[in-house]
Parts: sequence; C-alpha cells; structure tokens
Amino acid sequence: MGTITTKLSFQLPSDQEASGRNLGQEELANLAEVIASGTLTSTKGRFVKKLEEEFAAKLGIKHVYACASGTAAVHTAIAALDPEPGDEVVTSPITDMGALTPILYQGAIPVFAEVDPATWNVTAETIAPVLSERTRAIVVTHLFGNPCYMDEIMALAESRGIPVIEDCAQAFLAQHHGQLVGTIGKIACFSLQQGKHITTGEGGLVGTNDDNLARRMGLFINKGWGYGDVNPDHYFLALNYRMSELQGAVAVAQLPKLEQTVQKRIAAAQSLTNKLGQVQGLDTPYVHHLSVHSYWKYCLRVNSAVLRGGSAALGRELKARQISCTPRYIQKPAFMCQVFREQKTFGNSRYPFSLARPEALQYDEKHFPMTVQALQDILVLPWNENYLEEHINYISGSIHDATFALTD
Repeated sequence: MGTITTKLSFQLPSDQEASGRNLGQEELANLAEVIASGTLTSTKGRFVKKLEEEFAAKLGIKHVYACASGTAAVHTAIAALDPEPGDEVVTSPITDMGALTPILYQGAIPVFAEVDPATWNVTAETIAPVLSERTRAIVVTHLFGNPCYMDEIMALAESRGIPVIEDCAQAFLAQHHGQLVGTIGKIACFSLQQGKHITTGEGGLVGTNDDNLARRMGLFINKGWGYGDVNPDHYFLALNYRMSELQGAVAVAQLPKLEQTVQKRIAAAQSLTNKLGQVQGLDTPYVHHLSVHSYWKYCLRVNSAVLRGGSAALGRELKARQISCTPRYIQKPAFMCQVFREQKTFGNSRYPFSLARPEALQYDEKHFPMTVQALQDILVLPWNENYLEEHINYISGSIHDATFALTD
C-alpha cells in the first residue's frame, strides 16, 4: 500500500513561526523601550542584567550570565573550568554539535559515554568506564527535556572530584528527584534558540553557585575584561559572547510565561501518550517516576521488527499527513562527524586530538551499540505550547493510521 497524502483543514502550530510561539505585546513593549533608549548593548542597558537576576531567582542559584547562544553557554562553562590542553571531558554521543565543539576550542578531548536504552541519556553506569585520571569534567545532556538520573551521576562525580556541567538547553524546568535541572551540577547551560521553551531566536544562559567559576564566566563572556574592577585588564584569552539588549528584552518578557509554557507541553504530551498506549510497534517516551520531563520534543521509539521500514517509513507516512517529524534526530553519532572522524580542527595540526590518549578516542560505532540502536529507532515529533486537543487528536489518529499501513 502506498503512502496516502492528506490535505489538512488546519495547520499544526510550529515553533518555527508565530503559530507555535507565545510571543506577543509584552515582548514588543520591551523592544520598543530598548529602541527608544538607543542603548542596544548589554554593558550599558538594563534588560540583560534583569534577565540574569530573574533567571537566577527562578532557578534558586546565585549567579547567571546571559550570552549569545547555547553553544556560547557551553563554551563559557568549559572555559570557566580552565582545562589543560589534552584534558578530557566526558559527554554524550547524542547531542547537538554546539555542545561538543566548545570542548575542542578549549583544547580538551571529548570522550563519549554510551547512552541508556530507555532514556537515551548518559548515566553513572555508562560514564564510569570512560573516566580517567585526565577527566576534567562530565557534561550531562537532559535530552529532549528528559532529565538524566542525577543522583547516581553526582555520587560518581563527587567521589572522583569531577565537576558536572548540566546541558539543560532542551530541559527548562525539568526535574529529577524534586530538583530542577541546572541546580544539581556545578554549572548549568541553557539555550534560547528558536524552538526552545524560551526563545530569543538565538541566546544562552549559564549559571552556577560557585563564586570563583562565576567570576571566570562573566569575564569569558566579556573578552576577559574586568568590568567594574579597580584596574581592569584583559586577564586571559576570551571572546565576546555578550547578549544584546534586544534579545534580553524579549527574554525578560518570555520568562514569566515559562511555567505555563512547560505545563502546556507536559499536558499535551501526556494526552498523546494516553492515546498511543496500545499502538503496536511504538513506545512512547519513558519518564522515570522521580523525573519531570519538560518536552522540548516528543520522541517515539519505533520497532522496525513490527512496523515495516521502522522510523524512516513512519516518518514518511506522517509527513504525508502534514506532520513534520525527524527520524534519528541526528543522522549519526556525533563522533562519526567529519570533525571527529578526520580530526579536522586547526589547520593540519589535529590539535587537540594530537594530545589525546589513544583510549580516549574510541570513536567507533562498535563501542556504542545502544547509541546506534537509539538513532535507528527514534522518531522526533515537533512540540510546542500551542498544541490543542484537536491537534493531539489529529497526530494520534495519523499515527494509528500510519502504523496500520506499515503493519505486515
């Protein structure tokens, strides 16, 4: 049976434009104030500082700095720890490249841990085998908004004296064991990119309770310049990663909407999960009983032994029904990308790979069967706070029809 193309009488809301975003008069009013003031730089304005203060208060941590992107947030976190060239940073092979290149830019070696087959996150059990005497940090990615099991990870990290960086880019207000993600590790990183729970188009936030790390973060975002110091200087190698007042103005208006945004995403996700509970060949998102998943995306696990063609075929069926979706999430494990596979970094130097222990460069799929399986099975559905029950019903009905078409 061929794929049936459906013409919708309505468009599903999309987080890539206004229908799937909660941007409105509050953001416009703040932007108008910035434009009227003529002060668009955060070094002189008030909105970025306000954002930093209010987000720190929302998380309940001491220090937050705004920056240019989620990648900049991760880079700032790695730079704050100041690794020696050749030091190692343990991370996930299922993540955005923007969470990995900052490690290389700071002269450190990404060391990949296998993922858990239920959540596709790294765990203490998968991290432990790849730790070494050169491990400088562990980066945990709360993938799709589903928290890592932080109790076990923190126990492992603290027993070895290794700081944990939480990559919360996809996980605003997600929780594990009653704690908000971003408040558990040493440093937290968030993204304000177009499709995130809060958006400024591009933008990031990085936070910590550690005063010394906070000092280095603030300096790194500002080219190493000590704003406010008695005798300021450019103290170390750093970049201009500042957020503009225009972005800050939008984020300040977005922040009070965050709780409702997350609750709407959770409610819609729970509704879809309930409607898909009996579909053969599909698993809905696994959420640990101690966790709160905040649903950046809604991800299905597709069993290719039951549904002919697996996630790719189901994706084609849903796209024909006007439901945007992405099989695999990323097309291959991050370490299979050319920058890792061919060590394409600075000229022909291979730096910092040239400093790595051979054991650290286990960039081969055979070491990561769960990662390979996960990417084969994942089908990522877009998600946003403006899904109504009629949208969930349409998505659910389409999935039921599509799986029926793919069942032998």
